[in-house]
Amino acid sequence: MTTAPSPKILVLRGQEVVAHLHEVAALRIAVFRDFPYLYDGDAQFEEKYLAAYADSPESVFVLARDGDRVIGAATGIPLAQDSEVFQAPVQARGIPVSDVFYFGESVLLPAYRGLGLGHRFFDEREAHARALGRFLWTGFAAVDRLPSDPRQPADYRGNDAFWHKRGYVRQPGMTMHLAWREVGESEETEKPLTFWLRALEQT
Repeated sequence: MTTAPSPKILVLRGQEVVAHLHEVAALRIAVFRDFPYLYDGDAQFEEKYLAAYADSPESVFVLARDGDRVIGAATGIPLAQDSEVFQAPVQARGIPVSDVFYFGESVLLPAYRGLGLGHRFFDEREAHARALGRFLWTGFAAVDRLPSDPRQPADYRGNDAFWHKRGYVRQPGMTMHLAWREVGESEETEKPLTFWLRALEQT
């Protein structure tokens, strides 16, 4: 009889994550290589990107571990401490960036999906934002792909329904463009990502 995996959750803040940055970078590269991101990742860039999150004492890293192995991770940071390209769509909508806590990513190896870890990632990041005591919104941006994209696997299931259940609403027009090299591309090209927001209730 096979025992179902039972990952442990570790919530870290700022520099507490430094020892795990290499593992989280490798995880991002592995998960984002699949549709819809199709990201042909670079470990050096990933560790630099994650180090910028770790430099913020108000950032949060939620790690899922199976033994000593990191099999899932989710991040968050005050939007005011993120780069201008992430802030611009929020500012254009007339929302102060100081009111928004931004979720960077939520990545999980396929074998561990369906265990409730996705909800736990959101629970912990929302709790962290709420504990900081000054945010009105939590949000993230997701890549836009056409439903007819021929690269979409036949068994692909997007996250839209899950995000809606969490109370997040896609914000048409709140779109930014980020450049990365897709699998099969020789150079980076820009891709659109649109914001999803949820009002952060206080308890």
